Amino acid sequence: MKQNIFKSEEEELAIALEAIQKKLVGKTLTDREIYSIMDEIARNRLGEVLTTYFAASGYSKGFTNKELYYLTRAMVDTGDHLEFSGIVADKHSIGGVPGTRTTLIVVPIVAAAGFTIPKSSSRAITTPDGTADDMEVLAPVVLSKDKIYKIVKKTNGCIVWGGSFGIAPADDIIINIEKPLLFESYDKILVSIMAKKVAFSSNHVVIDLPYGKMVKVHRVKDAEILKEKFEYLARKFKIRIKVLIHKTDEPAGRGIGPILETREALRVLQQKPNRPLDLEQRSLNIATELLKLCLKDSDKELKEIVKENYGNCSNWAKKILKDGEAFLKMQEIIKEQGGNPNIDSEDLKPGEISIRIKSTKNGVVKRINSKNITMVGRLLGAPKQKGSGIYLNKKIGEKVAKNDTICTLYSESMYNLKNGKSAQTRFPIISVV
Repeated sequence: MKQNIFKSEEEELAIALEAIQKKLVGKTLTDREIYSIMDEIARNRLGEVLTTYFAASGYSKGFTNKELYYLTRAMVDTGDHLEFSGIVADKHSIGGVPGTRTTLIVVPIVAAAGFTIPKSSSRAITTPDGTADDMEVLAPVVLSKDKIYKIVKKTNGCIVWGGSFGIAPADDIIINIEKPLLFESYDKILVSIMAKKVAFSSNHVVIDLPYGKMVKVHRVKDAEILKEKFEYLARKFKIRIKVLIHKTDEPAGRGIGPILETREALRVLQQKPNRPLDLEQRSLNIATELLKLCLKDSDKELKEIVKENYGNCSNWAKKILKDGEAFLKMQEIIKEQGGNPNIDSEDLKPGEISIRIKSTKNGVVKRINSKNITMVGRLLGAPKQKGSGIYLNKKIGEKVAKNDTICTLYSESMYNLKNGKSAQTRFPIISVV
């Protein structure tokens, strides 16, 4: 797939620089110009300043659909690939919602159903932690290409960090540029997600696209535009896709931070009485849609088995979860990735240093501010400190009495806890009215 480049490094850099100048004034770039930019970034020849200019140009001016296709293809072509055959499933959330760790539940459900699902996940960008940060609580996520092949061959699935061995390297460099400002442009989100899917050979993909005042996409109109662009790129790369748009006012689950989120995902997999039911339902919805996509291209025999034994994919996903098959599959994946498969959700303990935030009045939780959650969570030490984070003792619509604990802050450092507490005072996470 890679393009043949016959120009010198100096000429290539000149093409990339001219292309960035064009984009900064709102002009459309060609396939060749975009490839030069991605190649220069991937080879670490552009530098942070010029890469920042390019990232900023995309945020302010945006890209045409053709440019998005060229960007995605160039990100894939300038990096490494994984080759899997047959139906290859995947799911991805556009992010921006703290908590809501559905991947750790969906992947084992789909893998237990017999489908291949090699999941490339990201680290924290605009939230206190990412899926890769959470999975790292259970097992290593920085794995070689050969190791990933072995794991997937044995278990059907994996959950690894997408930047661990040169998959779409330009994307990871741009992500690091964007991290300090805690933002990603909509177009960058599209390209980043789809490049990783193409590079992992994914051909049946569900995209979780939340919108709301406190997440990345604020309006349903913008979500619909993003959906159309996802579908456009999917057609170009021959991917069967389903984009799930839903309004989101708060995290699914109550834990924020690597250990707290991972504990909740395991509680769902283990079907513990104290599991978060909203996280369970969100995960089942995604798993159901992904199984539907995969089943469409499966053989007649499997379709008949599912119809006869479960009736539909929703019941199939529920059965896999309720019967413990998903947890057994997760244990297999954890073991093959080098973790402890005998882990229990209650073995996961958050940071020992904590403070309870109490309500100053009687009332009802009206709003949970995801942006403030991210700010406070980062100050508490997440994601580097795995035990740092926030537990939401109260969620939207729940009654609160004066002096009730509405959330608990955890950290592994007194310094971080003080900073987190101070920030929470100035920028409250939970509003009671």
